Amino acid sequence: MAIRVVVVGAGIIGGSIAWRLAQRGAEVTLVDAGAMGGEASSAGAGMLATGGEIVSPHGWRQMALESRDLYPAFVQELAGESGCGIDFRANGAVELAASEQEWAHLEERAAAQGGIGIHSHALTIQEALDLIPGLEAGSMFGARFFPGDAIVDPRDIMGALRSVCRARRVRLVEHCAVRKLRAANGTVQVYTPMGLLKADAAVLSSGAWSGAVEVSGAQGAIPTPVSFPVRGHLIAYLSTPGRLNPILRHQNTYLLQRTSGRLIAGTSEERVGFDRSLDPDIVADIHSRASRLLPELAGIAAEQSWTGFRPAVEDLEPRIGRLESTRIWLAYGHYRNGILLAPATAERISGQILSS
Repeated sequence: MAIRVVVVGAGIIGGSIAWRLAQRGAEVTLVDAGAMGGEASSAGAGMLATGGEIVSPHGWRQMALESRDLYPAFVQELAGESGCGIDFRANGAVELAASEQEWAHLEERAAAQGGIGIHSHALTIQEALDLIPGLEAGSMFGARFFPGDAIVDPRDIMGALRSVCRARRVRLVEHCAVRKLRAANGTVQVYTPMGLLKADAAVLSSGAWSGAVEVSGAQGAIPTPVSFPVRGHLIAYLSTPGRLNPILRHQNTYLLQRTSGRLIAGTSEERVGFDRSLDPDIVADIHSRASRLLPELAGIAAEQSWTGFRPAVEDLEPRIGRLESTRIWLAYGHYRNGILLAPATAERISGQILSS
């Protein structure tokens, strides 16, 4: 008899876990308070940027390196099984330094990264201009190229996950907010407005909303890490396809381009709760910063601006693994790296459930 698993949260993490479980014969129900992929997963830019995020291999960072290496095969398999096109490009990243102090910091970071498998090399100003025409040469002190960085369109990933989950007979229940998980006698009861779901195992992967789900066992409440949203603003421009090949970044500003030509700039970080509103001052600031990287953007109006909620926990260390003495697994708190970490998280969680 197939193991029954309920996955709570149908973003890129929950959807990937559900797919892997169903591939391996589990009977999976995927439940979400909204639409599948309707929150952080569809709002993200889709940078797979270990070069910009990771300096040491400690904690989740080693898993991020593993997930980076899994990504090409993950996308190929997902696209092949779903029949959906996925915009994925291992196009690298150019990171700029605007001063001698910034350059020294970038070189120091790159040296540490090289020891853990994140390789990069210095570019001359002309080499940077050859890779990204239109840069303001006078504002560059130096640049490095990170060949291992990549981009993916998370909306493509979510469309493909919906398709493969449907084909694998995953039961998708949308607009149904789970409020409670109760572990008892080697099973899990999942309380929903549509009734009680019974499972052999459950996964809590509701992003920033995960901490709001009550978890209990035979002895009463089981504490789980508090989750919260970190709002980020992004803006998009319509541009000529192929205008920007590698990711371009400088400190907390980045630019990347979809194959379609859509050019995305970010970002910001605000701890303002679940406030979805756009702050026009932040949008203007991102536009100003992006225009300093690519001066041609100064005269172009943004085609769209939006916000998304990065799912965080207080120490910014994602919770990925089994909740002790229960049949409940946690998979949340991925913060800025949920898209990057999805393949490795799905492998780890599905493997643990099916081998336990």
